[in-house]
Amino acid sequence: MQKLHWWGTLLYPAALVAVFLGGQLVLGLLGVPAELRASLAALPAVAALLLSLPWRLRQAWGVSHPWQELGVSAAAPASLRALLRGALKAILLLALVAVGLSLTQAWTWQPRLSAGLLINALALGLGVGFAEELLFRGWLLGELSLLIGRQRGLWLQAALFSLVHTRFNLPGLSLGGLLVGLLLLGLALGLQRRADQGLLWGAVGLHGGLVAGWFLLNQGLLVIRPDAPSWLMGPDNPIGGALGLGGLAVLLLVRRRWWS
Repeated sequence: MQKLHWWGTLLYPAALVAVFLGGQLVLGLLGVPAELRASLAALPAVAALLLSLPWRLRQAWGVSHPWQELGVSAAAPASLRALLRGALKAILLLALVAVGLSLTQAWTWQPRLSAGLLINALALGLGVGFAEELLFRGWLLGELSLLIGRQRGLWLQAALFSLVHTRFNLPGLSLGGLLVGLLLLGLALGLQRRADQGLLWGAVGLHGGLVAGWFLLNQGLLVIRPDAPSWLMGPDNPIGGALGLGGLAVLLLVRRRWWS
């Protein structure tokens, strides 16, 4: 039996954030360098998410198979296909960005790949992709859809995803571009899950592929000029620039049949 209330929807992520911030505080008191605290504090926060989420779905959603409801538990071949399809879309989006930067001569090709860099990219992509998709497109999208309906839930989760990831110290135009870009990405990830018949792995592949791919491009393949036009490539990453916005708009157009 469903027992959803708005206060629970607000308090649940707040508790996870408290674990994350509390972990950083403890690490600071232990003398851990500031640049390592966020990544280390993320580990207990993700552990808390994995341990608490099945309980929340059983208690609030009234489901008996929470991992299946979240789109995580499925046959391995179907999950792998969805993951690879999502990763392929990420590669195509990043290729569009690379071609656009090449046409404007905003970067130079300087490959410096190593096994360590590839492992870091894979771990970063899978870790961020799975944890954030489990939270946003797994739990949040599902919970908002139950509370306010399927379409409004899709838009609200994308808006919250954008707000949580935006840096509000940016100049006005860059801030606006990043907000819109992250909103479009949140919509694209939500529609990806719909297209995969509820499986979460396609969204994990798309999100993680973008994170890992941009890390590899920026750290191991390209050197981007400091004077590269920000309107084209966005602030720090292409999501908020013309290239990223254009690619995401095309992806949403391709997914238009899944809007309803």
